[in-house]
Amino acid sequence: MMEKIEWYQEVLKLDPDSKVFFPLAKLLRESQQPEKAIDVLRAGLERASVYLEARLLLIQLLFESSRKEECAAELSADAQPVLHGAMDIPEDMMGMDIGPKTIEAFSAAIQGAGTVIWNGPMGVFEFANFAGGTRAIAQALAGTDAITIIGGGDSAAAVAQMGFADKMTHISTGGGASLEFLEGKELPGVACLLDQ
Repeated sequence: MMEKIEWYQEVLKLDPDSKVFFPLAKLLRESQQPEKAIDVLRAGLERASVYLEARLLLIQLLFESSRKEECAAELSADAQPVLHGAMDIPEDMMGMDIGPKTIEAFSAAIQGAGTVIWNGPMGVFEFANFAGGTRAIAQALAGTDAITIIGGGDSAAAVAQMGFADKMTHISTGGGASLEFLEGKELPGVACLLDQ
């Protein structure tokens, strides 16, 4: 495996725009070098044509790299955020918001997207201590050229409350209905109109 890694690294030195950064990142990941894989993917995505598989691998690696989420012992506006590993939240605590690594991963995905459909806030945005994740994702959506569709009452309320509503392409109050519509399911309210 090390020979392949070295070969790919040499190719990248000779041709920085080469797409070998993706298989190199996969090998680095397999050889337990996630930080190097993240660096290679970031550099490659900046230089080479962006394609979905590489972006998804970057997001997955960022998640796997010490992702921490904001937790608290109680659902309260006064609760203080405590960072815990996403897979290691103690039984006496609950996840209240996404943490910095998750914000970074989601924001990276948003920047390369053509369309983003957002259904559900990132955390308990009604409490200032746990609104950071929702605010960061709303800000990332507001700053992209992508088509942004916000589905759901809580998501709609969050982007409006945080002052980003006018930056979104479309805001729907029907969260569950929006998802069912995208899945191709029949919506009773629409079906009865079509029967007329």
